[in-house]
Amino acid sequence: MTVSPVRFAPLLSELPTSAVTGVLGNLELVKDVKMNVTVELGRTNLPLKEVLQLGESSVIKLDRLAGESIDLLVNGRLIAKGEVVVIGNNFGIKITQVHRPESLMDSGDDSGYE
Repeated sequence: MTVSPVRFAPLLSELPTSAVTGVLGNLELVKDVKMNVTVELGRTNLPLKEVLQLGESSVIKLDRLAGESIDLLVNGRLIAKGEVVVIGNNFGIKITQVHRPESLMDSGDDSGYE
């Protein structure tokens, strides 16, 4: 299987040059900060009774269809969608859609979903 590089949409293309320089300078200060990255296949709600019955070989039906896009969240905020790929013996995510900067900067709902 071949994995191709991902091209991200430019996040700073609409800002004046002086603002971009300032933002990039400030980004240098935080580039090494660790972020929690989560890849979410889907969600479901289960009553406690069913959760208590879970064990080996249990199957949980999620709210997504097989082959449907999965979500890439950073610190709980949805930033991209993608598809599951296999890289050697590991799973990976091939990014198919990057969310626009406005949705990343929105300080409203923290669920990560629009």
